[in-house]
Amino acid sequence: MSSQREVRCRCGRWMWAQPGVGAVQCSACHTVTQLHSLVDVLRGAHRIINGLQQLRRQQQPPQMMVAQRSPPQMMVAQRSPPQMMVQQPPPRMMMAQLSPPPPPRLLEALPSPFGKKRAVLCGVNYRGKSYSLKGCISDAKSMRCFLVQQMGFPVESILMLTEDEACPNKIPTKRNMRKAMRWLVEGNRARDSLFFHYSGHGAQQKDYDGDEVDGQDEALIPLDHETEGKIIDDEINEILVRPLVHGAKLHAVIDACNSGTVFDLPFVCRMERNGSYDWEHQGFGRIYKGTDGGGAFCFSACDDDEASGYTPVFTGKNAGAMTYSFINAVKTAGPAPTYGQLFNLMCSSIREAQSRLTYTDSDEPSEPLLTSSEKFNIYATKFVL
Repeated sequence: MSSQREVRCRCGRWMWAQPGVGAVQCSACHTVTQLHSLVDVLRGAHRIINGLQQLRRQQQPPQMMVAQRSPPQMMVAQRSPPQMMVQQPPPRMMMAQLSPPPPPRLLEALPSPFGKKRAVLCGVNYRGKSYSLKGCISDAKSMRCFLVQQMGFPVESILMLTEDEACPNKIPTKRNMRKAMRWLVEGNRARDSLFFHYSGHGAQQKDYDGDEVDGQDEALIPLDHETEGKIIDDEINEILVRPLVHGAKLHAVIDACNSGTVFDLPFVCRMERNGSYDWEHQGFGRIYKGTDGGGAFCFSACDDDEASGYTPVFTGKNAGAMTYSFINAVKTAGPAPTYGQLFNLMCSSIREAQSRLTYTDSDEPSEPLLTSSEKFNIYATKFVL
């Protein structure tokens, strides 16, 4: 026979429980204490042990799981030929480690160490069109050689869009040019040197948002502009200028007609032939056209109402006067030139070409224009690319 059990209450008082009783009440604090048989305790302990063993098996590496998966007869029934076993996917917990990384997309941000210097170069000849140009693709190729050989840009960090490119994503369509612009400034940081070059047609169209003094927006002309439209200065400013953070710099060289303020930068440098200059503020309307703390500088081939062109005067082959004069000025200016030195050299070079050959559709001579996100002393500030 079972004997009485001694049970302790929460209050500390000991009580006697009769055999077969499931609960007993304390006479002091009236707390009811549930009684469990030894069988119940053993069953609970067994469940705990089984749970711990199952958790341990789940945490073991896959090779250990195979050894403990099933008894021999079950393993024989589930065995597969070697080729089938190879094709079986790995466990979900190992997929991230075994799967190869996805291939990089064309317009993803470039990885280090190519992140500090990036460039986008666009050359559009408009082949087969009545308004086709000569030398624009050559301009882009010349600029790439200059950036790599003279300015230390890694070739992997230069995205070039021309009609000669085999990849459809590198043809200078409106969509691809927009993507390239976004890639150029995406994730920009302090001490980044970004560069944008365009050689092709430029144009003007009516300003609809009231931010232009002359009532005209300037625009770049992509290859498919007849169906997709132009890329106007408002969009260029929004994509390339405003995201620039403090310490980052963007330089642009635009070899196109009507390109003076195509970046919509707030300040225009008006330079006289004697070298004196003055900053003209272009702010008009309520839309902010500056950067997010960085610096933006644009060398344009001519003013907004002027035309530019290409000439064989410099090299014997058709080349954009602005592209050639910029490259030549940086090469000949010596170490650490100022913006004023470069600007004067470019103006002198283009004046010489104009005196030797009429190469634009304009009766008035056109000269380069410098615009900037901030006013600065062009003869004291060093040009660093």
